[in-house]
Amino acid sequence: MFVLAHLSDLHVAPLPKPRVTELASKRLFGFLNWRYGRIDIHRADVLDRIVQDLKGQSPAHIAVTGDLVNIALPGEFANARAWLERLGPSNDVSLVPGNHDAYVRSALSTAARVWGDYMRGDGAVSAGFPFVRRRGALALIGTSTAVPTSPASAAGELGTAQIARLAKILAQTGADGLFRVLLIHHPPAGNRAAHKRLIDAEPLAHVLRDVGAELVLHGHDHIASLNWLEGPHGRIAVIGVPSASAAPGGKHIPAAYNLYRIKAGASGGWDCEVISRGLPAKGHTVTELGRRTLSIESVELVPPL
Repeated sequence: MFVLAHLSDLHVAPLPKPRVTELASKRLFGFLNWRYGRIDIHRADVLDRIVQDLKGQSPAHIAVTGDLVNIALPGEFANARAWLERLGPSNDVSLVPGNHDAYVRSALSTAARVWGDYMRGDGAVSAGFPFVRRRGALALIGTSTAVPTSPASAAGELGTAQIARLAKILAQTGADGLFRVLLIHHPPAGNRAAHKRLIDAEPLAHVLRDVGAELVLHGHDHIASLNWLEGPHGRIAVIGVPSASAAPGGKHIPAAYNLYRIKAGASGGWDCEVISRGLPAKGHTVTELGRRTLSIESVELVPPL
């Protein structure tokens, strides 16, 4: 059995004090949004509780699906790097970036430089997408939907070149009999406002329909979600998690993460038990919120216990 943990949208706090020149961009709008709203939502102590509980579950690997920073200030990348090192070594933690990690045009190159060893495939010397990490029977396939956008947009895009490479990787790892976990920040399924969408969700859906994947993990929406995409042999589960730093007691979904207990199924497919752990709406103790079992071969959903 392989145990994979998944958390997302960390928005590591506190926000470093920006210089005036650093706010002469989209960052100004993000800073005001942080100062008058998000500062009370994303808390370092909440994230610490989530990580402490996660480590107590002893996962074999941890997937982080983006938005480590808030407005991509230079100091935020160093703070997020320190947080990643506390979470685990780069061999045991796989990261893909989110839209906040690409808040301004210079941010992606900074992310690649500071977090690069968490965002590169086995044997690679630098970060690149899609990347592949083989861990036991799993193939962790990381993609990037992080692109700079206008102040009014939080959309993401893979691009035709990345989608073409992804199709080949999914086909090869599928032929190798691996349990393919696609990591992506923007959800490729479900409904959301146009300014928050994955622009090329449809081309990605076509690839998944043709060559398949066993599981798609994402962030971005800050909610627990389960959607489905069509694959060549049945439906593919597309699972999102809330922000891992969201404080309870407000209008937002409190912090949570998922564990995936993956093993070969009796009929030759895969069994995947999904366990959600996080903070209740009122309370400060991380607890189990629910579980369900996915039979990847038949894609049968068993209701939470």
